[in-house]
Amino acid sequence: MASQGTKRKRDHESSDSSIETTLTTDVIMENARQILQRVTKISDLIDKGSRKKATIGIFGKSGEGKSSLLSAIVGKKELLPSGCFGACTAVVTQVEANLDDSNYTAEIELFSKEEWENELKEAFKDIKDESEERNEDLIEIAVEKITALYGDDADQKTLEELQNDEKFTEIETFLSVSKKIISNSNLSEFTNEAASFIQHSESSSGDWFWPLVKSVTIKIPDCHKLLEHIVLLDLPGTGDCNKIRDDLWKTKLRECSSVWIVSAINRAITDRDPWGMLKHCIEELGPGGKCKSINFICTKTDDINLGAYIRSARLPRDQIPEDKDQKKTCILHRNEHAKTRVKEKFENSEIKKIFNTDNQFQVFTVSSNAFFDNSLNLESSETEIPKLQDDLRNLNKSINIEFTREYVNKAKGVLSLIHSDQLDNDKKVMEMKVIEFKKNLKESLIELEKYFKSIYKDLEQHLSKGVEESVNSCVASTKKLIASNKEGRGFHKILRALCKNYGCYWSKNWDVVLDLNKSLAKHLHKNIYDDFCKIFPVTGKTEKSVQEQTDKFSIIQSDSAYPRSDILHHIHNFIKIEKLQL
Repeated sequence: MASQGTKRKRDHESSDSSIETTLTTDVIMENARQILQRVTKISDLIDKGSRKKATIGIFGKSGEGKSSLLSAIVGKKELLPSGCFGACTAVVTQVEANLDDSNYTAEIELFSKEEWENELKEAFKDIKDESEERNEDLIEIAVEKITALYGDDADQKTLEELQNDEKFTEIETFLSVSKKIISNSNLSEFTNEAASFIQHSESSSGDWFWPLVKSVTIKIPDCHKLLEHIVLLDLPGTGDCNKIRDDLWKTKLRECSSVWIVSAINRAITDRDPWGMLKHCIEELGPGGKCKSINFICTKTDDINLGAYIRSARLPRDQIPEDKDQKKTCILHRNEHAKTRVKEKFENSEIKKIFNTDNQFQVFTVSSNAFFDNSLNLESSETEIPKLQDDLRNLNKSINIEFTREYVNKAKGVLSLIHSDQLDNDKKVMEMKVIEFKKNLKESLIELEKYFKSIYKDLEQHLSKGVEESVNSCVASTKKLIASNKEGRGFHKILRALCKNYGCYWSKNWDVVLDLNKSLAKHLHKNIYDDFCKIFPVTGKTEKSVQEQTDKFSIIQSDSAYPRSDILHHIHNFIKIEKLQL
C-alpha cells in the first residue's frame, strides 16, 4: 500500500506543472478563500448601504413645485424650502435615506476660500461692466449672490470695501473647513438650520450661505424601504455661470438612471422651458448612458380656476356636478387631458429619437398640497404621490433583490468550488478538461478580438467623416450659435459669456441654453449615433451590442467531448457564476 501511495505521489509530481497547479487542493482552497473575501465585502456593502445607488435627477424651473414634490414623496412636509416669496432651492441637493441613525442630517460641501475669492472677483467684474454688451443675466446672478451673503446694498460697494467689512472676515473663517454637518432629530429645527445653505430668498438678504455651497446631501430617517438604494437629486432651477457648479451638475446628471422633468400643469404643454430642459438633459446623457426612463411630472393640479377651465375645455354642463365634487371633476379631467397631450408631444419630438427606449416615458399629474391637506377634496391616490412612492419602492426592492442575488451567487460559487475538491478526482479527465478550457478560452478571445476590431473600424470611419464635416463647418456653426439675430446684436455679449464658462452658457431662467462645444461636435455625434446606439443600447438586443458579445463569451462548450462527472459539474457551476459577476 505504501509503495502504491509513493507511486501515486511520483506520478503526481511528474505531471504538467501548469495543469497540476490548477488542480492542487491548496490552490483551490486559496481561490475559495479569496472569493469568500469578496462575498464578505459584498455582505458588508449590503449591510452598510455604501454601494453605488440609483440616482434620479429632478429638473424644473423655480416655482414649478420641485421642492414640494420631494417633500411629499418622503412624507415630510416642508423638508425643502418652498412656497414663500422669491424662495427656491439654490444648490445641487441630494436626498437619500439615513441608514445610520434616527436624525435628519445635512452634509454641506463648501467652496474653498480661494474658489470663493475668484468667484467674488468675477461677480464684481460683471456688476461693474457698463459696456453696451453687458450681460444682464450674469449681472443679476452676481447681485443675487453678493446680497444674499453680505446683505442689502453690498453690490453697491467695491470689492476692496467689501473685503474690509467684518462680514467678509467672518465668511473667510467659515470657509476654513470644506464640509459642514447639521444633524437634528427634530425636523422643524433641522429645516430652519439647513435653510440658509440651500435657500435663496429675495424677500430678505444677508446671511444666506448658498453662494458658498457646492452641494448638499440630506439624509432622512425612516426611509429605508423607499430610498435605501436610491438618491433623489434636486438640481437648481436657475442658471449659474459658475464652472465648478456646472461641472458638478454634469457629473451628477451622468449618474442618473432616471430623469424627472417637473412643470406646473397649466404650462406643461405650452411652455418651452421643460421641453428644452428635457432635451438638454438627454443630449448631455447621450446614447449608451445609464438613463433608462423619463418621468414628466405635472405639478399643482389642485390650482385650477373652475369657470375658466370649464369654458376653455368646453365641458358639457350635464357632466359637471353642482356640489363640492365640481372641482375634483375638473381637476381629474384636466389631468387626463394633460397626460394625453404630453405623451403626444413627446412621441412627435426630437427627444423621442434621441432617447430611443420604448415604454420608458411616463406622465404623472400630482398635487403635493392635496397630499398633505385633505380639505382640498382629492383622495390621496388622486394626488398620484402614492404612485410615485410605489415606483420608488419597487425600484428600491429590485435593487435589493439584485444585490442579494449577487451575494447568493457568490456563495454558491464558493460552495461549488469547495465541494469539487471533496470529490474523488478522475485525474486524466481533469487534465484533458483543463486543456479543453484553455483551447476554448483562446478561441473565445479570438472571436471577441474580431468583434472589437470590427466596431473600432466602423466607429473610426464614422468619426473621421464627422471630423471632416466639423472642420469644414466650424466657423459657420460658431457664428450661428453666437449671433442672436440677423443684425448681429448681442454677439459680443454671448461670446463673452461662453468664454467665461468654457463654451457653455445657460440663461438664468433656462430659456436659452448655449453649448459651443456641442455645436462644434454635432457632426461627430451625428455620424456615430446610429452605430453607437447599436453597440451600447439602453435596453434590448441589437445583434451588435458589446453586452451581447460578452454574454456569448465562455470557456464552457455544450458539445464537450469529455464525459460528465460530479466534479466537472461543480467546476462548471463555479465558472458560470463567476462569469455572471463580470
